[in-house]
Amino acid sequence: MHISSAFDSGNIEVISAFDPQNIELNIRKDTNADFLQWFHFRIQEVMGFDLKINILNASETSFPEGWIDYQAVASYDRITWFRVPTSYDEKKLTIEFMPEYNSIYFAYFAPYSHDQHLNLLSTAQMSPNAFLVNIGTTVQGRDLDMLVIGNEEDHIKKRIWIIARQHPGESMAEWFIEGFLNRILDDSDPLSRKLLEKAVFYVIPNINPDGSILGNLRANAAGVNLNREWANPNPKTAPEVYHILQTMEQTGVDLNLDIHGDEGLPYNFISSIEGIPSYDDHLKMLDEKFSASWERISPDFQTTHGYPKNEPGKANLNVCGKAVGEKFKCLSVTMEMPFKDNADLPDEIFGWSPNRSMNLGASVLHPIAEIVDDL
Repeated sequence: MHISSAFDSGNIEVISAFDPQNIELNIRKDTNADFLQWFHFRIQEVMGFDLKINILNASETSFPEGWIDYQAVASYDRITWFRVPTSYDEKKLTIEFMPEYNSIYFAYFAPYSHDQHLNLLSTAQMSPNAFLVNIGTTVQGRDLDMLVIGNEEDHIKKRIWIIARQHPGESMAEWFIEGFLNRILDDSDPLSRKLLEKAVFYVIPNINPDGSILGNLRANAAGVNLNREWANPNPKTAPEVYHILQTMEQTGVDLNLDIHGDEGLPYNFISSIEGIPSYDDHLKMLDEKFSASWERISPDFQTTHGYPKNEPGKANLNVCGKAVGEKFKCLSVTMEMPFKDNADLPDEIFGWSPNRSMNLGASVLHPIAEIVDDL
């Protein structure tokens, strides 16, 4: 039996791997940071063995509540990821499964690799409506790529930003972006065509490729949580945010969507900007209209469960959604998807999955269309 994580987004430390019924592992911390939760590893030479995998430091992770009612994902081919029996005893996380093949991958959520990321960008740029640009580099020198979708030279059009994976372990965010791109770039989709008559989209599918490749949950290569750097980003330790804000200042922002995943809550929801100083009746109208439209069009989205709303003037302006909303006086929301399942529409085999994330990404065109004329 052999356990490894020396690959894109791999993360695990092997404590003991002699007994298939008592495999002992630890999740390692993020690079230069104390965050830990994401895992992704491969076990070989296991066909016919009834595996019992214990992640010993589960209670020491950043969000131990995330393990309650959680089921890990597994894959033989790294394409189809299915849920496997998982339990948590408030100390260790235990995965029990008998593989059908001799090599199997386990992960916190279905990974979205850097190769997939590059393929997504390269394929999207082939559309006549898309233009791929580089807006800077990351801490480790990787490209920070942005897709400009629509006619940027038409200055009357609304400027809509969509970014994802500030927290690299939240891979469902890039699956969401793929679903969005597939639809907005579909010339046969009438809603996409109408939206591109009114708006230009600036899309960054992964703003933290370093952290994604390194197998981090929340940090970039410098150990920084990018979603706490938006008030005054350091160009050396948070160049990803620095370059995006510089570009936003050049383009302007009429609507901003920041796509994430939540470890604990088994629902899809948004956290909005009601606590920023500039929140007024117009922003309140956009906020409510956007949410109501999305809830009406997609049963996977809801407004009952989510984060507590900020009191007036109490929003954390270091956070992307709040900072961009205040800086550009626009609607700016944080979209959260579950690592577990959507409790409103559970799926025993796949839970919340890449396909469902992509479908939700495609559905966001409807609430955008509802408010685009009011932006």
